[in-house]
Amino acid sequence: MEFVMNIHELNYVLCIAKHQNLTKAARELFISQPTLSKHLKKLERELGMKLFARIDNCYIPTYAGSRYLKYAAGMLALKQDWEKELLELSSSNDGELHVAIPLMRSSCMVPVILPVFHEMHPNIRVHILEETYAIQECLLKDTSVDFALFNETNENPKLSYEFLGKEPILLAVSPEHPLAGTAKVKNGRENAYPPVNWEAIRDENFILHFPEQNTGAITERLLQKHHITPRVPFYTRNTQAALLLMMKNQGICFAPETYIRNMSFEKDPICFSLEDEEAFTSTVLAYRKGAYLTSYAEDFIQLAKDYFK
Repeated sequence: MEFVMNIHELNYVLCIAKHQNLTKAARELFISQPTLSKHLKKLERELGMKLFARIDNCYIPTYAGSRYLKYAAGMLALKQDWEKELLELSSSNDGELHVAIPLMRSSCMVPVILPVFHEMHPNIRVHILEETYAIQECLLKDTSVDFALFNETNENPKLSYEFLGKEPILLAVSPEHPLAGTAKVKNGRENAYPPVNWEAIRDENFILHFPEQNTGAITERLLQKHHITPRVPFYTRNTQAALLLMMKNQGICFAPETYIRNMSFEKDPICFSLEDEEAFTSTVLAYRKGAYLTSYAEDFIQLAKDYFK
């Protein structure tokens, strides 16, 4: 049986699968719900099989639908790669870059990288997709994203990875906190953080990240390692909020070094080294395997690497 896959139909089916709802999918596609329903029925009739099982008002891909979605995503990714390469071949003065990055990492890195990037490529429009979690999944599903930066250790075989750098996680306390008076420069060197006294912080209030976050998972393991059951008045996903609460003496908190360095405080917090090889967070950059990266995308990646140097 000969069958031609239409680009519009590929988008339609992917959008229905994304929302699992015809009305929401039609709204994103800027067509009417009856029109979308008509296209789906026509496609299923041509294929001779159902792509979605309708449960109440929810459209769930069938096995055939799941296979169609796999090929549809691959074909659209190839089309977008060709359009990017064609644009770069025809003109190096115009283009777009779509980057997914965690919200807090974005607030630190983007103000440093973007001004330099725009000096290099003034006509390239950069779209920053700020995500709080599941960035790897976002990258795999959303073919409009060129690449993503995130803290992730579980590699996906469908993605290519580049290591950007690692940084220490520090313990931060308010300069008014009693522990601040115990801080002494390590080995007499400037910019060297004094080591934390784990016994001294045993009874402190902690402002912690949730365990499913990278910083939260690392610090949870370290607290267990030192047999500390933390008293936690606040859990948050927002590092900036944790640091601001810490500065109000609501507790002590852990944060990656660059997050602390890139925030503005009336007085700088006092930071301690955790003195542990596990107390580091690594940042990687990932893109779909085989995807075409423009020259300006390569420049953005290099600036991200330079940030960690």
